[in-house]
This record gives sequence, structure tokens and C-alpha cells, in this order.
Amino acid sequence: MGAQFKPVAGAVTAPRGFRAAGVAAGLKPSGAADLALIVSDCEAVGAGVFTTNQVKAACVTYSQGILAQGQPVRAILCNAGQANACTGEEGERNNAQLARWVAERLGIPPQQVLTASTGVIGQQLEMAKIKAALPRLIDSLSPQGGESAARAILTTDLVTKSTALEADIDGYTVRVGGIAKGSGMIHPNLATMLAFLTCDAAVDPPLWQHILKEAVELSFNQITVDGDTSTNDMVLALANGQSGTPTLQRGTKAAQVLAEMVIQVCIHLAKAIARDGEGATKLLEIRVQGAPDDRSARQIARVIASSPLVKAAAFGNDPNWGRVAAAAGRAGIPFDSRRLEIRLGDFLLLEKGMPLPFDRQAAREYLKGDPVTFTVDLHQGPGQGVAWGCDLSYDYVRINAEYTT
Repeated sequence: MGAQFKPVAGAVTAPRGFRAAGVAAGLKPSGAADLALIVSDCEAVGAGVFTTNQVKAACVTYSQGILAQGQPVRAILCNAGQANACTGEEGERNNAQLARWVAERLGIPPQQVLTASTGVIGQQLEMAKIKAALPRLIDSLSPQGGESAARAILTTDLVTKSTALEADIDGYTVRVGGIAKGSGMIHPNLATMLAFLTCDAAVDPPLWQHILKEAVELSFNQITVDGDTSTNDMVLALANGQSGTPTLQRGTKAAQVLAEMVIQVCIHLAKAIARDGEGATKLLEIRVQGAPDDRSARQIARVIASSPLVKAAAFGNDPNWGRVAAAAGRAGIPFDSRRLEIRLGDFLLLEKGMPLPFDRQAAREYLKGDPVTFTVDLHQGPGQGVAWGCDLSYDYVRINAEYTT
């Protein structure tokens, strides 16, 4: 992380002018918090990146449509428990109704409310429960409510995922905060994961969308748990200008600093999602260098991180570098295998395409740690990239076999 960035508490309520809350509406059988709301005290610039799945939940198409209008937004409502995906016109009507209910109570236009849902596909929202909980949710909004909202968006996650950074930008103290959820159905191009970011800088709308898209490419699109891309994934970001900055414009040093802040917040959240993969015991970090270009390096890293055989070997503490080499070779990026180099932590396993002797027992001990890093060098160019994943354990099958039961 850049030295100019200072971690601060508060998650999405760390930036000025944001309040949040999370309450239990009864959507989860466990009785845990399942309804979250993030609100900007003033109009904010919105940006979003959404799932590439052809089957999209009602909240995805709705929020995409809102942001496409280019109008200011004020709020994000998220429910956990029902995904409201594959629910037809009734699901679309229910989603729009949620936005209207929130808008009425906040005294803002419905088109200033973005929606998100996560949970089981094919179940209609329990509207009566949500409606009954909304007054309590809105009354609970607080400048200290970031962590409460972070808890309310979880499904099979074991831990909350939140962070916030502070930096000086042209003499103004600017903060970026974020929360996320995700544990299974995680793969590049977003997958059953949600992330919500807030920022108190004033940002030109096209620049804000550009910053978010770039950050997602380098973070959430570089994680994988199981190769599945879900129906509900989205990353939403609000920037409300409450830090007092002039409107940041593309091509300036100030915009570059803000972009790096957003990237670091997203990478932190993305790694937390990968580490919390269903049944996971360790985070895998795959570093690729020496590729023809950065995009090629990121592609190879993603393929290695998503390989079931690499993930299973990591779970079994087996330093089977051959699986890493095979995954790199099927990534669709041409390279000369006679130049290939593979490291596991500090253990050099393969050099110039030839296997090297190494302390296998010591490597097994390294694999018992967390995180575990593989470094692959193609020696073909300047490109480099990173991807994050997790091991594949027995518990992953158990959790997903019992998900709807």
C-alpha cells in the first residue's frame, strides 16, 4: 500500500457525509442481520460494474438502468437471504417497490436509490418482512454504521469484509471506504459478490466510472474461489464531494491518487473474499511476471488460481508445481516453456523449463501457512499480474451440497 494512504476505521461511513445501518428483517433462517442501507447526506455521483452473467437478478438490471441515466444517487439498499434472480416480472416489481419505499422514507426520488440482493436464486423477496423492517433500518442510520451494514450483507461468509483509507489530495483530506461480501460462486467478471464503496471527493462522473472499472479489473476480476460467476454481482460506488475538493478531472495527479486509493480498497476487499472462500483454509496468491504484457500476465494468474488441481494440492500441502505449469500452459497465452520459472514462496522449483531439487518437506511446511504464494516467470517480456484464490477443501462440497437445505 502506498505510504500516502492511512488506514482508518469506519468502512463505508469513514468518508464524510455517509450514514449506514444493518438490521435483521427475518430473511435469513438464522435470524442474523440481513438488510443494509448506505445513504449519502447529499447527492452523489454513482458508478457501477456488474456481472457478465446472461442471467441477471432484478437488482442488477435495475441498478444498471439507474446509473445509465447519469443522474445523482443517494442510497444503496441491500438484502441478504433471497437473490431475487429468476423471479420474473414479480421480482422486478418487488425490486422497484423496495426503491420506492426507501425513497419515500428518505424524502428523495426513487431513481436515487440503488438496490442489491444476495442469497438463494429463484425465491421471491419476502416483501412484508422487508417493509416492516425499513423504519427500524432507517432510524438506525448512523455515521458509525459501516460495520453494521457490512454484517448485514453476508450470506455464507465467515467474516465481514471492510476497509477505509485516507489521503491528502491537493490539501484536502479524502477518504474512501468499502464493504464487501462473497465466499462462494466467485470467479473473474464478478461472482456472487457484492461490494459497495463510498468516497467524499468530488469527482467528474465519467472519471468516477473509469476509476471504478479499472479498480475492479485489478482486484475483484482477479479473484476466484470455484469458477462460478453468479447472477447478482455488482460493485457500486458513490462519491459525494463532502471533503471539499474541487471536482477531480481525468489526467490530473489528484485523479491518479484517488484512483490508486480505490484500487487499494478494492484489492483489500477482493483478497478478503478469496481468503474467506467457502471451506477455505488459506489464501493463494499467484504472481506472474515476464509475460508479453500485463493483461496476459493477469490472464495466466487467473487460470492458475482457478485450477481445481492447484487448489486441491494447496489444501493437501503438496508442492506439485507441475499443476501450476499445466495451468499456465492452458491459459491461452503463447510462451516458450523452456524459459519457464516457478517458485513456491522462496523455493525455486523450476528454472529454464527444468525441474530443480528442493526440500520437499520444508515446502510442505510452507504450504501449511497462510497466505501461500506461487511466482511464475515466463521470461518473455515486461508484463506482470496477480490473482488471488483459495484452496479447495472437503468443506466446500459440504457447504454447497447443503446450501438450500
